[in-house]
Amino acid sequence: MLDLAFSVRDLARTRFALSPLWEVVASVRVLKSPAEHPMYRPWTAEVGHRLTASKLDWGLLADLVPDPPRSIPVFVAPPPTTSVADLELELAVLRATPPEQVLAGLGGPRAPGSERIDRLRSDPRRGLAELAELVGAYWEIALAPYWPRMRSLLEGDVLHRARLFAEHGADQLLGDLGSTVTWDEDTLHVGHHYVRGSRQLGGRGLLLVPSVFVWPRVFSVVGPGWQPTLRYPPRGVAALWERHSALPQALAAIIGRSRARLPAELDTPASTVDLARRTGITAGGVSQHLTALRAAGLVDAHRSGRYVLYVRTEAAEVLLAAADGGALRGR
Repeated sequence: MLDLAFSVRDLARTRFALSPLWEVVASVRVLKSPAEHPMYRPWTAEVGHRLTASKLDWGLLADLVPDPPRSIPVFVAPPPTTSVADLELELAVLRATPPEQVLAGLGGPRAPGSERIDRLRSDPRRGLAELAELVGAYWEIALAPYWPRMRSLLEGDVLHRARLFAEHGADQLLGDLGSTVTWDEDTLHVGHHYVRGSRQLGGRGLLLVPSVFVWPRVFSVVGPGWQPTLRYPPRGVAALWERHSALPQALAAIIGRSRARLPAELDTPASTVDLARRTGITAGGVSQHLTALRAAGLVDAHRSGRYVLYVRTEAAEVLLAAADGGALRGR
């Protein structure tokens, strides 16, 4: 058990961020052992085929993420310094990592080791440039096609937790981070496989990073020199790879198929682009339908950075439940 002790200043400095670079690292862990992560099977099957066809040598990434991942060097995916989900910015930070930080991350009894890692250790600057290039190539094959939906899920989770904080305070926010995380007075108790003991946050606050590929675990960064960080699974992650929601036929008969499909898809917040990809409706058509649904009080919109996320309202929940109930009675 890892215990993170908060002060008033730590609570004031706790924040959220997304990290595409961390999703790369966490996804490698899943891809290396797909049988141990059945929830991700649709993704691992598709991406495994794409990586094989591309002939990309991602061995260095695989070596840096040991199985089991007892100790992933923090410099490979450091805690993001901004809340903006920007892979290029994170890769720039990776390339600029001081050599001594690389050597420290690759030292110690639990650090991963291989011939590729030895070459990185012997020439950190060149090795980091090659690693950043590899991450970019892996991203384009393995994650870029899925990123719009992943990002919508992650930003929707942050939006949900912001509401929890606004309505119920920090107790509810910190007590709702997963089954292995509990909040008690001024301490966050984190069920951890390899890290134990108590840590003082020391006024630095806690960085909360929702991550698609960590379920059902949480990952932490508590070492000196880094922002204390907790990477946790977001709400709805189990449904991320499932097929689209069934079209509510009874509701479709009243308001049309496209306008009925959109609220059904909004079980988690989503952007216009994400909804277009998931439904096959053009982005312009999705935008027009969402405008009409919003005017009718069936969806609401919230801005998250440069994106607008749509959520279905309580009225839409009632309509979908009624349509589903009517379909069951008609059988």
